[in-house]
This record gives sequence, C-alpha cells and structure tokens, in this order.
Amino acid sequence: MQAFVVVLTVFVLAMFVGWMVITKVPPLLHTPLMSGSNAVSGITIIGAMLSIATPSHISTVLGFVAIVFATINVVGGFVVTNRMLAMFKKKD
Repeated sequence: MQAFVVVLTVFVLAMFVGWMVITKVPPLLHTPLMSGSNAVSGITIIGAMLSIATPSHISTVLGFVAIVFATINVVGGFVVTNRMLAMFKKKD
C-alpha cells in the first residue's frame, strides 16, 4: 500500500507540473514544441507496451490507457504540424 501511495503522489505531481508547463507556453511556440511532444509520446508508447507485458492487471490496464492517450497525442501532433506547414505553402 505504501508503494501505491508513492506512485500516486509522483503521478499527481507529474500531472501538476505538466499542466503548469503546458499552460505557460505561448501560442507562437506551440507547434515546434508539438514535434518534441510527438517524440516523447513515442517513448511513452514503448514504455506502455512494456507495461502491458507484465502479469499485473492494473499495470496492463494503465499501459493500455497510456497507449491510447499517447497515440492520440502523436496523431494530433502530426495533424497540427501538417496544417501549420500547409499555411506556408505557396497558393496557386
């Protein structure tokens, strides 16, 4: 139980720090940082796949949820980056 409290505390603190970092980013820097977020989410997907391979049921469920959210982030990042790059193309 004590290990769960430690893991939950780290998770809540990581959520708070992530929220504070994301809300402080100016809109001008959002798209370049989205590319870096895609790379981090790719690493998250690999870690979540390793988590799914464990025999623990909670680890499997959390790993699946992490894969779903990280995949949404990667796809959304590519869509936003593609739209941003399309703004700089010459129009016929």
